[in-house]
Amino acid sequence: MKKVGVVLSGCGVYDGAEIHETVLTLLALARQGAEAVCFAPDKSQSDVINHLTGELMAETRNVLVEAARLARGKVQPLSQAVAEDLDALIVPGGFGAAKNLSSFARSGSDCQVDSALKNLALQLHEAGKPLGFMCIAPAMLPKIFDFPLRLTIGTDIDTAELIEEMGGEHVPCPVDDIVVDEDNKIVTTPAYMLAQDIAEAATGIDKLVERVLVLAQ
Repeated sequence: MKKVGVVLSGCGVYDGAEIHETVLTLLALARQGAEAVCFAPDKSQSDVINHLTGELMAETRNVLVEAARLARGKVQPLSQAVAEDLDALIVPGGFGAAKNLSSFARSGSDCQVDSALKNLALQLHEAGKPLGFMCIAPAMLPKIFDFPLRLTIGTDIDTAELIEEMGGEHVPCPVDDIVVDEDNKIVTTPAYMLAQDIAEAATGIDKLVERVLVLAQ
């Protein structure tokens, strides 16, 4: 059974991991007979958003504790992830990817990526293991790898320009498809960067998971 690390960035689209994307990823992995191993950084969230009103809340929350809601308690600190134990890595989107796994939301093309995530991704890549990033998460890839990658966040021109500025090669992609950098075994899909509903998001995510598992053979 393939073991796939799933890196979460909290719980909720505006300040953490996108819940539908995460659940669809976990469902697709289970349906394809793979084991998901969830990780999240053990640190405070960048901010906390009231998902009913969209307003900032005057409180702090821990990314790992919040991610545990999504993972039904089964989540480990990202710093404890071991590349040798995993066959692949998938990172769902949500603003947490741009706020808690990186500083992309604040710093754009000058952003930094969480060091534990960067190290894990680099180790997996060096071992020839595939990576899947979805939604806004692919924007981190040019800051993880110092060579140009083919990737997508969909069709958002402003974000695509930032990715090109960082050294990535952005490929426009519809919601129901994936972009595969075959040489580097990196798969990306737009998900909720374009999806109008959960079914649209599911089509691309299913394809991403399927391709990641094929590349993990």
